[in-house]
Amino acid sequence: MLAEALIFLGAAVLLVPLCSKLALGAVLGYLGAGILIGPSVLSLVSDVETILQVSEFGVVLLLFLIGLELQPARLWVLRRPVFGLGTAQVLLTGVVIALLAYYRFSLGWPAALIAGLGLAMSSTAIVMQTLAEKSQLTTRHGREAFAILLFQDLAVIPLLALLPLLGATAAADARPGWLTALKAVLIIVGLIAASRTIMRPLFRIVITFGGREIFTATALLLVIGTSLLMVWAGLSMSLGAFLAGVLLADSEYRHELEAVIEPFKGLLLGLFFMAVGMSANIGLIASQPLTVLGLVLILLALKAIVLYAVSRIFGSPADTARKLALALSQGGEFAFVLFGLAQGYGIFDQPTADLLIVVVTVSMLVSPLLLLLDEKLLSKWLDRAAVPEYDTAVDEETPVVIAGYGRFGQIVSRVMNIRRIPFTALEISPQQVDFVRKFGNKIYFGDASRIDLLYAAKVDKAKLFVLAIDDVEASLKTAEMVRRHFPHVPIYARARNRYHSYKLMDLGVKALIRETWLSSLELSRGVLKELGFGEEDANQMIAAFRALDEKLLLQQHAIYQDEAQLIQSAKQATDELKSLFEAAEADEKSTRVQSQVTAR
Repeated sequence: MLAEALIFLGAAVLLVPLCSKLALGAVLGYLGAGILIGPSVLSLVSDVETILQVSEFGVVLLLFLIGLELQPARLWVLRRPVFGLGTAQVLLTGVVIALLAYYRFSLGWPAALIAGLGLAMSSTAIVMQTLAEKSQLTTRHGREAFAILLFQDLAVIPLLALLPLLGATAAADARPGWLTALKAVLIIVGLIAASRTIMRPLFRIVITFGGREIFTATALLLVIGTSLLMVWAGLSMSLGAFLAGVLLADSEYRHELEAVIEPFKGLLLGLFFMAVGMSANIGLIASQPLTVLGLVLILLALKAIVLYAVSRIFGSPADTARKLALALSQGGEFAFVLFGLAQGYGIFDQPTADLLIVVVTVSMLVSPLLLLLDEKLLSKWLDRAAVPEYDTAVDEETPVVIAGYGRFGQIVSRVMNIRRIPFTALEISPQQVDFVRKFGNKIYFGDASRIDLLYAAKVDKAKLFVLAIDDVEASLKTAEMVRRHFPHVPIYARARNRYHSYKLMDLGVKALIRETWLSSLELSRGVLKELGFGEEDANQMIAAFRALDEKLLLQQHAIYQDEAQLIQSAKQATDELKSLFEAAEADEKSTRVQSQVTAR
């Protein structure tokens, strides 16, 4: 066991960071590690079936955590994309693939149905991680991808419950399926009743009288217990774990449960992906390369076409639909679970299950390359015409021009609105412009560093220019343009950090504020008061620190390109501040002693 553990850990440590470094994602690293040490390549580990059975508990824990996230209020907010877009994608993709499997590849209807619905699922782990790495989770296609994946996670549950029924049908005996359904209904009703009468009181007792370890043990006991109940009913362990999570989603213990389960889930899910890689019959790729390649291309193409069509029907622009189609075109990790269970129930034979697992695995390996292709080639080629033209004219002359209408610029504009001071806002993001205009705000789309737009915005007639651009390079370019062509217009600038401040000062911008500066000082003031310092003492300390730091900013501007002098200056400033506080504390003690002597 220790030798095999060493092999698993070594393979994971070698390949997972490598794949993450190459922006391929940790999941592909685990899959690659499993393929490497599995029977198809190095044969370092042979008992794949046992490892797969143990590691499936990682999927169980994943479904428990998904259940914990599915609060009714959150589902209600996402109801249209989740239950509209998600339902359409799963059903249409599943039906198309099932019909193809039934008529073209001669699978029986139970096998074709499970193949279609299983291949309709996409990889939650790959998609979410990739979108997060590319900072695309908050984009429209990122939100739609999340909604579809959320519905797919939900759809896995009825699919797992459907397997015994289809297995019974495949075996020409329908009675076990009805019995399974009856048992499942009774257990679900029992779990709902027990969630408030047993589960929550149990956690309350454990938190009061037990330690963190006992709380962890109780959480695992809950997951394993509900999972085994579903196994007894003839369903999947994952269904029980998911139900347990949903029933505790609005409880006061949800975040603590997530915290204690997450490490187990991460390790076991990684082991699960490695076991899947080990179980993938890579020999099929060598013996049937054209078949595997053809099926992978068919899967990717069919899912992409359906996803693109569904997204467009639901009102998404072409670029969003394309990005969504490429992001979700691969097979998903839940297909491994479905196909493995389907084989156990007699719905698939061994060769069919092996072929489908290899197809899903290869599609997951190809998926990051499709996203890279879109990012490096398709987006630049197809989205060029989609970029709107910059605004070239402004309605009126205003005393204030605001460049950058993100969270910083919007606060400035709200203050202007309160005092009825007219302003002109410039923003380079078309999405931000469209969003802000929905609220009735006047904002113009364009690059504030372009001299023609600055003249169109009548900066030459403005009383001041507010530079609130988030990007440092764009901010500096704009500041340089305004200072060169409109030197009489004062610039009030937002600086991301000290370095940004120095570069703005190089350009002659004197009225600047670091974006987290005042909020950090205010928080520090509250911390000092909470620690027992009086309000006057806290105010004095913050005032002294602010004065010294602002003085230091001006001093270091002259030497900020010399790292050695900058470090020395910072150390001297720290020592000066300590001396200042120590002197103030000594004066305070002396004053107290003097007061006591006078009183006596």
